[in-house]
Amino acid sequence: MTTEESQIDTSVPHSARRYNYWLGGKDHFEVDRRSGDKVAAAFPPIRTAARLNRAFLQRAVRFLAAEAGIRQYLDVGTGLPTADNTHEVAQAIAPASRIVYVDNDPIVLVHARALLTSTREGVTTYAEADLSRPDTILKAAQLREILDLGQPVALLLVAVLHFLPDDAVAADAVRQLVAALAPGSFVVLSHAASDLLDDASRERIEAMFDQGNEHGPFQMRAKGQIAAFVEGLELIDPGLVPIQTWRADTDTDVLPDDQVGMYGVVAYKEH
Repeated sequence: MTTEESQIDTSVPHSARRYNYWLGGKDHFEVDRRSGDKVAAAFPPIRTAARLNRAFLQRAVRFLAAEAGIRQYLDVGTGLPTADNTHEVAQAIAPASRIVYVDNDPIVLVHARALLTSTREGVTTYAEADLSRPDTILKAAQLREILDLGQPVALLLVAVLHFLPDDAVAADAVRQLVAALAPGSFVVLSHAASDLLDDASRERIEAMFDQGNEHGPFQMRAKGQIAAFVEGLELIDPGLVPIQTWRADTDTDVLPDDQVGMYGVVAYKEH
């Protein structure tokens, strides 16, 4: 057993493993499935919302690689590898792309080392660090070896900030990471939205996470609160919108906002 495997806590659910369960993956434990089912009982569309969040990530990365010419990616809160990960989407367009994944769950590290393979021209690596302590991300050896922060980088904060319930901690984490980026960089962000849900769904979810730490920390935020994370940056059209509508591949089969409940945005750092 590796050091990372011995550190894996199977007694409490983890957001990365629960997300993997919703996406139909195999890298989760009974505690994660139990938590995932309880969340799904409070918000039945959660599995669809998880898939749409992945689709938003993939569309955003395609935009960054093909249209914006970004070749460096810092994907924070990446979760467990599934299909069409950030490096696969980026390197399919630009094989020399360099990607650093960041997560705080040892099981992600174990699987990432085995599954996150790169093109020969590019680089894909993983750093174990915590978004609530952005200094651990910026000081990570993998980041400093692989990414040149003097050149544009895409910072991906996809479905991760809502796991930082303290508004000040979340805001400071984004501020520090964005401050470290060179002009010409981008931020991709998605976040659970309190104001897209109907009152009954919102109250069920809030009540469930208010019951204690069984499901881990979680904090939905309204559009204005989410917009504050990218204040001072230029929003790429169509701006901060429900994730399923951000540059959707088709107008058909787009679910109502309250069936997804997440906002997404891509923002540009000009200065």
